[in-house]
Amino acid sequence: MSEALNTPFTHKHIALGAKMAPFAGYNMPISYTGINDEHAAVRNQAGVFDVSHMGEFILKGPNALDLIQRVTTNDASVLVDGKAQYSCLPNTTGGIVDDLLVYCIEKDNVYMLVVNASNIEKDWDWISSYNTKGVDMENISARTALLAVQGPNATKIVQALTKMDVLNMPYYSFAKGEMLGIDNVLISATGYTGSGGVEIYFRDENDNANKIWDALFQAGAPYGLKPIGLGARDTLRLEMGFCLYGNDIDDTTSPIEAGLGWVTKFNKEFTNSAALATQKENGVVKKLVGFEMIDRGIPRHYYVIKDIAGNIIGAVTSGTQAPSLGKAIGMGYVAIEHAKVGSDIYIDIRNTLVKAKVVKFPFK
Repeated sequence: MSEALNTPFTHKHIALGAKMAPFAGYNMPISYTGINDEHAAVRNQAGVFDVSHMGEFILKGPNALDLIQRVTTNDASVLVDGKAQYSCLPNTTGGIVDDLLVYCIEKDNVYMLVVNASNIEKDWDWISSYNTKGVDMENISARTALLAVQGPNATKIVQALTKMDVLNMPYYSFAKGEMLGIDNVLISATGYTGSGGVEIYFRDENDNANKIWDALFQAGAPYGLKPIGLGARDTLRLEMGFCLYGNDIDDTTSPIEAGLGWVTKFNKEFTNSAALATQKENGVVKKLVGFEMIDRGIPRHYYVIKDIAGNIIGAVTSGTQAPSLGKAIGMGYVAIEHAKVGSDIYIDIRNTLVKAKVVKFPFK
């Protein structure tokens, strides 16, 4: 197995005493002061996540939009400069190659796709296989650094470091400009925590990483800014009901089953669109649901879900003790007849049926 790669901030994490572990091929911080403490910092003040392991592709040329339209489920034609959207790359068998963000930098001509770290090579090869019209594709992942500054105080902190209008940035929009004397910084509002904030994309060169990290913590000191690891990133996104690729969605789960019909637009043709349209029209046999535990117990990935009689009806994809909610929650696929909000389901925890109830997203 190859050695884990470092991000431009790995030395910062180690100096701060972070618990480190390999994730998606990178040496990443899991926690610093503890998941609950870091989770609370993001919900109540602000936190910084190093997400430089994510992948970024630039697609350029007159056929860039056409390529994106053919490989993604959402309708990228509605995007204008400075807007972004959440989308999926469907495969040919009803599943999902990856979920991603599409940024419109110059309408009909220049786009940035942001993909999951574990899928960079897979996604690149998949999109390239559909590039039959000469779109200029560039994988800028290795030279792009990315920090997510999340929480109610996040935009105030970042605003102090740039003239771009961060405070009034609508959700799923972005701006490009100067920050701390660094050109072509892209700041977006496409957060994964449900607590507001922005992401900062910039080129990893000329000590830019140290400059931005240090300035953020200097500006953020009065606002309670803390470094946050991947552990709290997971609990934060789970409380919102946001999918994690590899857990809640993968090559075997369809966007319709995953509740992603809202980013699956059938006003265009895309990979496997006819089959997914049929699935949407006829209904699915399983569905991704959120649930909260009624009885004591914490659901974990791959735990079996059963009905009261002990029949298997599904499986847990994500689960945790939710720090903000004071209760155990989870997500999982269940047979459609058990997917209605309010339905009782049972999680098999060490051969004991532990009662849970299907609830709406986000968890409350």
